[in-house]
Amino acid sequence: MYTLNGKTLRLDTAFTTEDGRQFPRNWLRLSTKAERDALGIVETPDVVEPYYDQRFYWGPQNPKDHAQLVEQWVGTTKQTAASLLSQYDWYITRQSETGKAVPQEVLTYRATVRTQSDNREVMIKATDNTDILCEVITKDFGGMFPWPGDPFAPAPADEPSEAPVSVPDTDVIDFSTTSTAITGSGLLGGAGEDILSF
Repeated sequence: MYTLNGKTLRLDTAFTTEDGRQFPRNWLRLSTKAERDALGIVETPDVVEPYYDQRFYWGPQNPKDHAQLVEQWVGTTKQTAASLLSQYDWYITRQSETGKAVPQEVLTYRATVRTQSDNREVMIKATDNTDILCEVITKDFGGMFPWPGDPFAPAPADEPSEAPVSVPDTDVIDFSTTSTAITGSGLLGGAGEDILSF
């Protein structure tokens, strides 16, 4: 950052000194330190604000209340679980109304969602300060308790094997000047003789 007589000079912006001298917008970039010093321009390093996660901190080294964050993140976990379960609630409704069984994939999925939700809540509640809670959440629970994927997602396809390509036999067409028909084998697909009449 550059300043002149207490005023900030911005890069790539033209400026005028108090005595009326005008400088083009690229002057600061192209000038030497000696040229800037001669005008009284002072360069100070830009202040870089340390990064902090605003979900957990009011500012650098200024954590939010841990107890409130625990309550908030337990609530967020419950909401996520409820959203994942709600996609398949209709199976449960259908079973209660018609007696039709819920697919095993859905039952397994729903049980896994509940288990992972419970495990995440235990980890959240086990933290004793905001720094640890932040690490648990931002590291996604260390990858230990991932939410399950779609129970009906197709399995990844195996790599196709390279099968030899077969080239069909060439069909022979007999053009006869004395006939109003074309005969040949396999003209229209399949085995046997084909005849096209005109």
